[in-house]
Amino acid sequence: MIFRELELPGAFLLELERHEDARGFFARAFCREELEEHGLDGSVSQANLSYNRERGTLRGMHYQVAPSQEAKTVRCVAGALHDVIVDLRPGSATFGRHTAVELSAANRASLYVPAGFAHGFQTLAPDTEVFYLMSEPYAPEHARGFRHDDPELGIRWPLAVRVISERDATLPTFAERAP
Repeated sequence: MIFRELELPGAFLLELERHEDARGFFARAFCREELEEHGLDGSVSQANLSYNRERGTLRGMHYQVAPSQEAKTVRCVAGALHDVIVDLRPGSATFGRHTAVELSAANRASLYVPAGFAHGFQTLAPDTEVFYLMSEPYAPEHARGFRHDDPELGIRWPLAVRVISERDATLPTFAERAP
């Protein structure tokens, strides 16, 4: 795997290191050892799949608080998405800052999201599927979120939001979020 650290320390774009021949290619898409060699959490407790029918679907911004903070590796296996993370780590030099990457079935990249970050995405194509590897199981009592369109954060989404859950549409602002 090829590790490209993003501007928010601890977050990485993971690209495939392809071994190609006449058949196509082979590549390691996940390796706990390689993640841990880069100081990242390579544990997997849960795998999730998100299917999104419509282009412009927005999910986020979500995170879990201690003791259930989770690291995740996110990969788009069908379609394409605009993936956004926000640093929520207290004392971090990049606290409250965000970055975005495009993940798609075509680029086959994945995003490593460290514990202490919020995550959300918007689909760029219909029938987009997102596959997650989570370091911790989902714990509803520790699940939190904040508005995707909070002006304080200034996150730019590439499309008008066409589909969003009622829960996500009514999340608090970044400043009002629950610890």
